[in-house]
Amino acid sequence: MARQWSEGHSTSILCVGTSSGSEGLIASGSEGGEVTLWSQEGTVVGRLTLPGEEDNTSVVFSPAAPGQLYVSHGDTVSVLDPRNLKGPVEEFQGAGEEEINALALNETGSALAVADDSGAVRVLELPGGKVCRTLRRHTNICSSVAFRPHRPNNLVSAGLDMQVMLWGLQKTRPMWTLNLQDVAEEEDDHQQRPGQLFNPPLAHCVSVASCGNILGCAAEDGRVHLMRIGSGSKLEQQGAVKAHSQGASQAHFVSFLSHPYWLVTGGNDGQVTLWDLTRHPVVAPEGIAKTRVAAASRRKGKSKAKRKEQTQDKAKTPPKAEAEKEEAEVEDEATAGAEEVTEEKSGPKLSISHGDKVNWLCPAVLKGEPSVVVADQSSSLTVYPLSQL
Repeated sequence: MARQWSEGHSTSILCVGTSSGSEGLIASGSEGGEVTLWSQEGTVVGRLTLPGEEDNTSVVFSPAAPGQLYVSHGDTVSVLDPRNLKGPVEEFQGAGEEEINALALNETGSALAVADDSGAVRVLELPGGKVCRTLRRHTNICSSVAFRPHRPNNLVSAGLDMQVMLWGLQKTRPMWTLNLQDVAEEEDDHQQRPGQLFNPPLAHCVSVASCGNILGCAAEDGRVHLMRIGSGSKLEQQGAVKAHSQGASQAHFVSFLSHPYWLVTGGNDGQVTLWDLTRHPVVAPEGIAKTRVAAASRRKGKSKAKRKEQTQDKAKTPPKAEAEKEEAEVEDEATAGAEEVTEEKSGPKLSISHGDKVNWLCPAVLKGEPSVVVADQSSSLTVYPLSQL
């Protein structure tokens, strides 16, 4: 049953974060600079309006020090003490070159990444907030940033230039860049129906599974684009899940379920969906070969009739060309079969009609129950249990 948490804000909630501390507090930030702290039961335990009253775009608790909460508003990051929510303990003014869209902390709490409207990602040393790196490769707004677990010097960024980039903080150029538009165009060449329109894959939200090797990126084309990082931090494989009928605004791996490959997504279609990606080809590449063989043999029966019709044409076709044609057909069938099986296996395990455009999703364990906290266009939060699993 969904629960509503209300009376914490007077404006639309834009971002939510959860603390790893013993109290397991939830923080939310909204338009007009409001920051609210919630208990696990959904009662308001603290509230503050930040000076300047700019929209709060990201709230992140330090994984190393639960007594530190970072909030971005305008080009500033405010450091708050959740135990004494009276005003900023510290302010990093000009942390972003322009308005900040997202914050991320590495696991040790020693680096804060800041993504902004100029397309830059700045990395601040903590404590102190000194800028130690500025990463400039995005040609449009940088909308999301995430550190890789187990690799505190590896950072992923995504932007409205449709690019996803992996950075090693030793250098100021990305280790690799994936252009989601190129990927989407390739896929659509195979799958597009006449008259079907697709939104461009502007990248809105990037997340890394707790294993550190699988990335998910929610994009405006309704897909969540998946990437696997191999040895030497190379991009080993990429694919996608068709998650939403409109733009996908949120994608977060859930670290507290049965394995690291649960992903919760939210979109402009008002849907909140939970995916088990263990069998997705990007996560489990060893399953692909078996799938293709099985699919090809299953489709062989279907194509017997077709082959019969084609035998009449064989006399007219040179043997070499005919062999090549058959080989291509078998390959096409195997690939098509693999796609079908993948689709079938990768449907959502849970689909919730939330009914309003999703601004933010935050997976959290509340009173021992796996849950997802949803922020939308309203001034309330909605909590859905994931315990059906």
